[in-house]
Amino acid sequence: MVEIETERLKLRQFILNDLDELYNMYHNPQIMKYVGKGILTRAETDAKIFSMIKSWKKNNFGMWAVVYKRDNKMIGRCGLCFLDNTPEIELGYLLNSAYWYRGLATEAAKASLRYGFEELKLEKIVAVAQPENIASRRVMEKLGMKYEKQGNYYQTNVVYYTILSKEYQPNS
Repeated sequence: MVEIETERLKLRQFILNDLDELYNMYHNPQIMKYVGKGILTRAETDAKIFSMIKSWKKNNFGMWAVVYKRDNKMIGRCGLCFLDNTPEIELGYLLNSAYWYRGLATEAAKASLRYGFEELKLEKIVAVAQPENIASRRVMEKLGMKYEKQGNYYQTNVVYYTILSKEYQPNS
């Protein structure tokens, strides 16, 4: 199992015991405000966790459970997945709102980019967000991602950012 540690975080593959914590996030309207169709049911969360586990087995990438090392608590998810019905690889991140505004999403996303470019040897990674999700857009920009276009993915209008392997700066 692929795991990554950063200064404050451990990124590890999801396990079934993460279901309750993930459901608490996916069922919170504040956290899910800018995510896809909004809050998810327990059954939908159950399907998501199985999908994330399966992605790692099939693709050697997927979403990691983000664990805050200080209290050893799972606080979100971050990683790589296929962008909505495309072959493109998307960076995604979502944290429990109690951990917002600390730079943790950027820290986790940076580790995910490093894995994508250095381990998987990807040429390009994309990210999308609803236009009004300023915090998510700021994370993308801090990572060196560039706005490219408006698009429609996950049945919603989004802004689409990219970064190429040749533009990637591992120490920025």
